[in-house]
Amino acid sequence: MHNTFALVLRSVCVVTLVAICSGSLSAQWPSFPTPNAPRTADGKPNLLAPAPRAADGKPDLSGIWGSPGWREIGAGSGVSGTGGAPGTPAVLPRGPGLFFDIGSGVSGGLPFQPSALALKKQRMADNMKDNPDAHCLPMGNMQLYTHPQPRKIIQTPSIVVILYEGNAGIRQIHTDGRPLPDNDPQPWWFGYSTGKWVGDTLVVETTGFRDGGWLDVNGSPLTDAAKMTERFTRVNYGNLDIEVTVDDPKAYTRPWTVTIKNEIMLDTELIEFICLENEKSTQHFR
Repeated sequence: MHNTFALVLRSVCVVTLVAICSGSLSAQWPSFPTPNAPRTADGKPNLLAPAPRAADGKPDLSGIWGSPGWREIGAGSGVSGTGGAPGTPAVLPRGPGLFFDIGSGVSGGLPFQPSALALKKQRMADNMKDNPDAHCLPMGNMQLYTHPQPRKIIQTPSIVVILYEGNAGIRQIHTDGRPLPDNDPQPWWFGYSTGKWVGDTLVVETTGFRDGGWLDVNGSPLTDAAKMTERFTRVNYGNLDIEVTVDDPKAYTRPWTVTIKNEIMLDTELIEFICLENEKSTQHFR
């Protein structure tokens, strides 16, 4: 159980760190107000104001985003997933979600292929010791979305970049019209992503994943046959919805969809997170 303790301990440290740094950032950047944030009459941020627009007229997804409940990190996970009928979007549980199973957001759970279910059960029986996060390796796109550490979106007309504080991940989404690679590309941790605007929603398609991926801390698989489709919609100034559809015939009997909620984080900044610095957990894994 040493590795389980290490994972829990690491998560507690991360949650504590995020909670501290989301406040004063006294040991990082000094407090600096987010420019152009809409305000109510009493000067508080108006999170329900309309979503901002970029110079090209598209909704601007830029900003630092946290999992719902980031303001209450450390006060409990609030895991209470809701789900619709099979094949319909579901909303993942609220709260800092490092330790929940993504299937909790899908009615009836994920539609595993028998081999994929066996793999997930084996990963859980091994106390998730091979989770990339436990080894300071890049986490999968889905696990990063539900991670308590925030992510920063930088949007330009030709590319959208996502900086993940968790394990210092960097992802590029090309919006310049290029196609996904079809030349047997080298598999990537985050896959190859292209996006296009459909109305006010950025639709992103990603392929080229490494085999053996993890969608969540319990090891729900993602294989090299997967195609992930994400629909980014900035509902208003303070809220960003990301509807994710996973089509992975090697791991699941049918495509499935969940919606991930994100909330804006104001007057703060990402911190430098070097996972391997002074890392002493993996030597205890069994």
